[in-house]
Amino acid sequence: MIRFRDATRADVPAIVALLTDDPLGQGREGADLAPYLAAFDQIAAQPMHSLIVGEMHGRIVATCQLTILHGLSRQGMTRALVEAVRTAPDLRSQGIGAALMAEVEARARAAGARILQLTTDKTRTRAHAFYARLGFEASHLGFKKALD
Repeated sequence: MIRFRDATRADVPAIVALLTDDPLGQGREGADLAPYLAAFDQIAAQPMHSLIVGEMHGRIVATCQLTILHGLSRQGMTRALVEAVRTAPDLRSQGIGAALMAEVEARARAAGARILQLTTDKTRTRAHAFYARLGFEASHLGFKKALD
């Protein structure tokens, strides 16, 4: 049975392991936990941010970050942004990701969000199919610019 909860600082190494255990993550994540711990502290200090983990038998097996965004467009609509969605590779296709996204959707609704949005790398075709099965639509074209 999976249990979802807000992450604690002690969960950061397990979350980083999930972020790293993926072809894209291997190239962009690092071994030094200091920047991740600093980022966790920043996330934890902001009430509109949640770092969620899924735990089974004492093991962190899923994670994501949920951010509630207030805006003026669409008549001042509140939206939710989910990022860094990960499930342990050995447990994929067992409903954990769908359960995580149901948790995210419930939290977003409780916060008053009327849209749940996300971005996913263009190369993650399995993730695209997963999100489509959950009712997400590829409605926009996204752009990113590195500010290094």
